[in-house]
Amino acid sequence: MKAIRIHHFGGPDVLSYEDVPDPVPHEGEWLVRVRAVGVNPVDTYVRSGTYGAAIATPYIPGTEISGEVLDGPAAGRRVFCLGTTGPRHTGCYAELVTVKPTDAYELPAHLSFEQGAAVPVAYATAYRGLFERGGLQPGQTVLIHGASGGVGSAAVQLAAAAGAIVLGTASSDAGREQVRLDGASAVFDHKSPDYMHEIARHTASRGVDLILEMLASTNLDRDLDLLAHAGRIVVVGSRGKIEIDPRKTMARETSITGVMLWSGGDASLRRAFAAIEAGLANRSLRPVVGDVFDLKDAALAHQRVMQDASRGKVVLRV
Repeated sequence: MKAIRIHHFGGPDVLSYEDVPDPVPHEGEWLVRVRAVGVNPVDTYVRSGTYGAAIATPYIPGTEISGEVLDGPAAGRRVFCLGTTGPRHTGCYAELVTVKPTDAYELPAHLSFEQGAAVPVAYATAYRGLFERGGLQPGQTVLIHGASGGVGSAAVQLAAAAGAIVLGTASSDAGREQVRLDGASAVFDHKSPDYMHEIARHTASRGVDLILEMLASTNLDRDLDLLAHAGRIVVVGSRGKIEIDPRKTMARETSITGVMLWSGGDASLRRAFAAIEAGLANRSLRPVVGDVFDLKDAALAHQRVMQDASRGKVVLRV
């Protein structure tokens, strides 16, 4: 089969499109023909060697796929999958993968394979950030930074479906329109120097109950000024360090917490995917696909996923 392999850590140019042996499923595993692969910022961190996970080279990168089961009683089933039977963050940039049935979920007929590949990481991360770590309740106000990206778009849809008042930020006209379509009641341009003041005015200076933060290394200190009493910030992503004033947390008794997809354990993932499957089935969740690249062009996808003004999920078509 064809796959992308990484023989040594480095820039996007280390992504090598080559022939590799077909994977062989063990008893109780499924062999899946991959149709699309989700591309995530963490894939680039692992590729560059800056991520903490210890992965031996050479390896096939990737964490999420959609495709068709090829063997056993489930043959022909359309699925989306979180992970393969290999180590975490490996194995998905390929034509074939082996998966555990417990990591595979039904892909509804009305969704494309590209949409299926946009689901596992983005929606499960957004669900855990909003509800398990952020404690979002119906009627509360949530601000989602980077709301036009993969996790951001998923978070807007999940929060709106749960009855929250959703505010979002995005840097392009197309991105802001997408955030509105996803269910946000107001959208702000985070490239504007006054956008934080605009958000404060929009909430009549009350502030927001929850902020889902995709770039804490830029926004975290300013986020603290936007919180209502007992407001929370959930850090989904950060690309470096930032200095904050801890006194901002005191008078309003606010809190900062983090979320990482797998850190909640299997029970947390089961809860997330139960909600996600229900939302996909009733069409309240509508995965947004942005740029689509062929598998051989994975290097271009890695460059794109780290650029600003993203809209939807970056996907590899297999």
